[in-house]
Amino acid sequence: MEQKVNEATKQPERLVAEAPKKKSKVFIIVLILMVVAGGWFGTSKYLYGLHHEDTDDAQIEANISPVIPRVSGFVKEVRVKDNQLVKKGDTLFILDDRDLTLKLQQAEAALATAESNLGAAQASTNASKATIASTQAGISTVDAQIEAAKVNVWRTTQDFDRYANLIKDHSITQQQYEQAVAAKQTAERQLQILVEQKNQVSQQTKTVSSQSNATSSQIGVASAVIKQRQVDVADAQLNLSYTVVIAPATGLVSKINIQEGQLIQPGQSVFSIVLSNDIWVIANFKETQFEKMRIGQKVTVKVDAYSNHSFDATLTSFSPATGSRFALLPPDNASGNFVKVVQRLPVKIEFTNPTDSLLKQLKPGMNVAVDVHL
Repeated sequence: MEQKVNEATKQPERLVAEAPKKKSKVFIIVLILMVVAGGWFGTSKYLYGLHHEDTDDAQIEANISPVIPRVSGFVKEVRVKDNQLVKKGDTLFILDDRDLTLKLQQAEAALATAESNLGAAQASTNASKATIASTQAGISTVDAQIEAAKVNVWRTTQDFDRYANLIKDHSITQQQYEQAVAAKQTAERQLQILVEQKNQVSQQTKTVSSQSNATSSQIGVASAVIKQRQVDVADAQLNLSYTVVIAPATGLVSKINIQEGQLIQPGQSVFSIVLSNDIWVIANFKETQFEKMRIGQKVTVKVDAYSNHSFDATLTSFSPATGSRFALLPPDNASGNFVKVVQRLPVKIEFTNPTDSLLKQLKPGMNVAVDVHL
């Protein structure tokens, strides 16, 4: 009887031990949620990738104008400070102009000398012209006298011929015949003297004319010299004006790298001005991202400095070549071992909301992230 009771009390214990354990539902729920979340995340990323292309390899860009002096000299005065706002035409710094002032005075003195030489040549030419006019008038007078002398020679020759026939018949006296001979010889001598005088005047006219031509050539040379000296004066004035260096555009001055008394050379970049009239974004997209990108597509720009603010922009242009093509040492895949590297192509993105107050706070070089809406 006791044995049956013991067996009866042990049977429920065996039943309890042999019953299967219940599985936890929490694990299954978590697994299902993870699968759903992963699927949703993957699907959303896939759908997002179909309509967007983004990159964080992008920076703010702006026009930066270098300040470069055109003449050498010692810095006399610096009128701007680091990070100062300047307007177009404002004086940035002034160079010592004493050397260039002396060169301008030398050029002006050379111009005055050339003008004096031209005046002297013109006066000489006028005198030569007056002399030529006088000699030509003298030649005209001598020509008239020669014509009268020729008539006198003809008349005295006719008288001589008649007296020569009459002397043979003793119709005239010897004295009359001798007077006819003397008259004829005198007329011929006067004609010879007038011809010689004309020749002298003509030779003098030729000499004066040659001198006048030479003087005219001197006038041409003097005029050319004057033009050259005028160019020298203009060049000296221009160089003197370059001693005052002005701002080429409105913007912010970078760090000033010059001090008073410092010698600077032409073409030396002393500092820069960041132009404040326009800024844009240059984004470097992978070449595998360009299949659906087009000019005019909407772009959302987020600047690291203002991560909670989005800027509206648009894609305006593509670079004509990848960035590596513009490198100082572009890669040459024909030499050495070839390793394929995904290239990046710069894209220009311009802001479309000029009324955004934060645009004025953006500085060139800031990192941004861009999202192109395909």
